[in-house]
Amino acid sequence: MAGVIISPASLLDLIAEIVEIPVNAGVFKKDCADLTRRVCLLTHLVEEIRDSKPIDSAASSSLISSENDWWSDLVVGLQASKRLLSIATRFQARDSSDGDAKRISFQFQCITWKLEKALSNLPYNLYDISDEVREQVELARSQLIRAMQRYGSLNSKKFSSALSEPMERDVFSSIKIKVEEEKLESISETLLFLEEKKQDLRPRKSSSVSLAFYLSKDADTDRLDKMVTKNTEELKKSDKLTIPVDFLCPVSLELMKDPVIVATGQTYERAYIQRWIHCGNLTCPKTQQTLEHFTLTPNNVLRSLISRWCTEHNIEQPAVYINGRSKNRGDMSVIRALVQNLSSRSTEDRRNAVSEIRSLSKRSTDNRILIAEAGAIPILVNLLTSEDVATQENAITCILNLSIYDNNKELIMFAGAVTSIVQVLRAGTMEARENAAATLFSLSLADENKIIIGGSGAIPALVDLLENGTPRGKKDAATALFNLCIYQGNKGRAVRAGIVTALVKMLGDSSHHRMVDEALTILSVLASNQDAKSAIVKADTLPALIGILQTDQSRNRENAAAILVSLCKRDTEKLVLIGRLGAVVPLIDLSKNGTERGKRKAMSLLELLRKACQ
Repeated sequence: MAGVIISPASLLDLIAEIVEIPVNAGVFKKDCADLTRRVCLLTHLVEEIRDSKPIDSAASSSLISSENDWWSDLVVGLQASKRLLSIATRFQARDSSDGDAKRISFQFQCITWKLEKALSNLPYNLYDISDEVREQVELARSQLIRAMQRYGSLNSKKFSSALSEPMERDVFSSIKIKVEEEKLESISETLLFLEEKKQDLRPRKSSSVSLAFYLSKDADTDRLDKMVTKNTEELKKSDKLTIPVDFLCPVSLELMKDPVIVATGQTYERAYIQRWIHCGNLTCPKTQQTLEHFTLTPNNVLRSLISRWCTEHNIEQPAVYINGRSKNRGDMSVIRALVQNLSSRSTEDRRNAVSEIRSLSKRSTDNRILIAEAGAIPILVNLLTSEDVATQENAITCILNLSIYDNNKELIMFAGAVTSIVQVLRAGTMEARENAAATLFSLSLADENKIIIGGSGAIPALVDLLENGTPRGKKDAATALFNLCIYQGNKGRAVRAGIVTALVKMLGDSSHHRMVDEALTILSVLASNQDAKSAIVKADTLPALIGILQTDQSRNRENAAAILVSLCKRDTEKLVLIGRLGAVVPLIDLSKNGTERGKRKAMSLLELLRKACQ
């Protein structure tokens, strides 16, 4: 790479090629999907570097430097990503040795390190990078950092040399980095590697700002209960132990709670192998042999060994089983009967069953797990189109409650729920529409779901609820729209759906249920989009923003300043206008007494005003 210049346009082509690589098959399917998603987050960064003029003359030469330069690190990481994805997506365990698989796993570690290194050295001061893109970059970097923390501390020189090695199958033997050299054979590194795989199976969440935004609202506890939290003390305790490999599900790499044997003799966690089969797979995940039948036989001996091991090491046993017996066996039998009644020909039986499941799904995480394992989710999705109003309302609320548990989000998406949820959002009762909006928010916490939901027609229906819903419905719509608009591609959809008009109207609302805070938060996210900028200016929003800057609470003043920076940057006419409207004095106050973000925005706007007046 030394001495080779890669332009931003060429790098965008490389990113596009990476994103187009199919990642829906192979042993490393999840690793490939995660890497592709992280690379995709960098698209808008490279676009802004391509389109923006350097703030400093040093920037013009910043892309032409040594191999240790951030840009070269990024190029090396992305080129290695393309090579790795091409191999990993075709990798088959049955045709390769364990050493080959471990080498590919190590390459994923190397690329994670290289990309994080590049982003950590990104010279923001040399480029005109928008706040929104900075947030996307920080999101990608935070994901990479968490992955690196789970991988542990490995030799960076070996990382660098590994990235330059060829990845073709016929030269695998030439790779000099051995697993033993990288300490992956040690107990501690093995556990860290397994923990990374386990974490990667969970849906990725958005940046914390979206969750904080939602939790700051008056969430209805009858519908959303509480976001799932993990027992961190138990996790720390188990991280210090070596979990026997035979106790881990080969699919999830988690400690099994309900181990079952498939036709090939391999043992898996029941929930994961059921999901595998329900998705149309006819082979054993580990051996790739065709399953002669789909009978799942409980592995009672292994379950007993897991229970004994947990007791000996003072580890909380898996939620469903204690001492080899279901601690909720009565509940599970009831749940299975209720799920069976969901398909009853009797409208009354279906209505009663879905009502009971709604109540159970609200009570605890364990119930949400059990209901999903009983196969309720696909049936509940079908009931979303029920002509019985009560059944439909309860079905959407059940799915909302179930979605609170992260693993269920993937099951809900696999069941093709989004189309039916959007239909409820458009034509259901007001309660059903509110819960549909809340469900879309919950599902959109996984970044990959934002794209699917945005393309489903949900955004126009959410904007309609934002304009015409009850106060609670408007809040549900606002939180969902905010989270969806974090993804760049959804901003244009929201603008075309008329979101700006609805938000500007909310800025002038003086009723008891005013939602100025929510409106400003969404506008601050949209303001970096060119279509949104034009719509905001056309709606004559500047006087309202100046009024908020002068009189409103601190957070709203901060968001108003952020929006004004986006609208007025490189537009002298608008800068002069906001100066005449009285922006200077409140900006000076915000620059002295606001939060760090507020101070930064106020000082940026004051500097722009100063230059405009020269």
